[in-house]
Amino acid sequence: MQIFRGAALVALLFAMAGAAAPTASAQADGVDITAEVNLGDDGLLRVTETVKVPDGGDFRQVVPLRVQVGTGVQRKFDVTEVSADGDGEANVANDVFTIHARPGSATFKYTVHNTVSDATGAQVFQWTGVLNTDVASINATVSSPSFQMGITKCTIGPPGNPQDCADIRVEPDGFAHLEKTDLHKGDILDVTLQLPPNTVKANADVRDDNAPNAFSPTGPVFAAFGVLLAALAAAAGYVLWSRRAAPAGTEVLDPLVREGDHVVFTSPDGMLPSTAGLLLDGYADAPDMASTVVDLAVRNYLWVSTAGDSDWRFTRVNAPDERLSRYERAVYAALLPDGTDAVLLSERRGRIDVKAVRRALIDDAVAAGTFVDRTRRGLEFWLGAALIVLGVAATVWLAFGPQRHALVGVAIALGGVATLLLPRYLPARTTLGRELTAQVRAMQRGLDAIAPQRIPAADQELVFSRALPFLVAARKGDQWVRTFRELDPTADGSPGVYWFGGFEADRRLHGFGAHFPYFITAVEGLFRTSDQR
Repeated sequence: MQIFRGAALVALLFAMAGAAAPTASAQADGVDITAEVNLGDDGLLRVTETVKVPDGGDFRQVVPLRVQVGTGVQRKFDVTEVSADGDGEANVANDVFTIHARPGSATFKYTVHNTVSDATGAQVFQWTGVLNTDVASINATVSSPSFQMGITKCTIGPPGNPQDCADIRVEPDGFAHLEKTDLHKGDILDVTLQLPPNTVKANADVRDDNAPNAFSPTGPVFAAFGVLLAALAAAAGYVLWSRRAAPAGTEVLDPLVREGDHVVFTSPDGMLPSTAGLLLDGYADAPDMASTVVDLAVRNYLWVSTAGDSDWRFTRVNAPDERLSRYERAVYAALLPDGTDAVLLSERRGRIDVKAVRRALIDDAVAAGTFVDRTRRGLEFWLGAALIVLGVAATVWLAFGPQRHALVGVAIALGGVATLLLPRYLPARTTLGRELTAQVRAMQRGLDAIAPQRIPAADQELVFSRALPFLVAARKGDQWVRTFRELDPTADGSPGVYWFGGFEADRRLHGFGAHFPYFITAVEGLFRTSDQR
């Protein structure tokens, strides 16, 4: 059997063909076939076929249900509701429908699926079969829901000499009849029937490996991915531009300011040490928070004192006021909750809401316009999520819709994923933040160049103390303490470092310098979480 384009009732002559399939075989002459074929509104072909085989004969009808109709093109049929009555049996196996009739009479009933497809302006059946055995007679009746079924072609005969079918007709009631006798092995039967469009439900299963499918590359798909690639290239260029390395810089900002006979420390734009630490590395981490603890002590909000070899006590000196930022008040409350005047550092381990403190630091920097919190759901998140939802919906709609350019939706969804990921690669510092970062680095170079001898002895302790939190945030606290290790904290008339108790008897910072790194490590431990670097 060979199916040609425009076929609508393929398998209509399953019954009529008898041994018409190329793989059919028979060992006897004089086979009589009578068939009633009904095409229903549902597009299913219901066949009742009676086969009479003379004594000594054996009849087989083998019909392939997967038929090659072109290069890379197959048509698939299904046969169900198979039954046999009399001297024969029928079955479906391995994409083949087989009828076997022995001498005598046998009646076979079956339903053929996927037989109907639409042609332009009509539903057309074109069928060609080759008889592989002599057939004494064929008598077939075909019915359909339309009274307008017509025969556009019917020939039968040996190759090269086909004759018009004189015994095929369509009655006014819409029934087609075919009667033919003395058919011989090798004869070719070629029949074309036509029905009005939309007569029955089209259900053909044609599988064209060469035809574009919903996910084939098409013009709109190439255009969509071209736009996607252009957008990705633009986004990558913007990321590289925004993350470009700042010049190494050699500018030195002297943080020491002379006021009359005194020298004082000043930070750029009055910046807090925690903000300086945040801008330097782009992270709100434990050293930034430890620098705030030291700064609060230096500014006389807290008093720090030793409590044994490995513990420290925080004592309330002044309550938080309007001069403290929201973040600084959060650190203060984390160390000394309301109603607490003194507490050991060891008592606060594991009891601090570190994420809330970090959030307060970032929020203050965002409010000041120096930092952008890339972990929050901003415009990029909602735009990316919307594009993903739109892309998925477009992919489904285009896959089953008339246009079938489903990869366009995939391109939209990929654009959404890229938009979601974009903030991860953008710098957290704003333009103002980058400017202040450059000033902080210049200040750090200025601090590195400071010699204590430049500072009056009476001012050295205060300069050392006010600058120390900035060095802690920059992870250079130990270096700063070594620079001032010969400082005499009693030069101002009071024993010891004014904000840190336990070393009042020392005339130098040697004891304090040896102890301070352990204190900073312990304070950092209070504010360190598993997700920090």
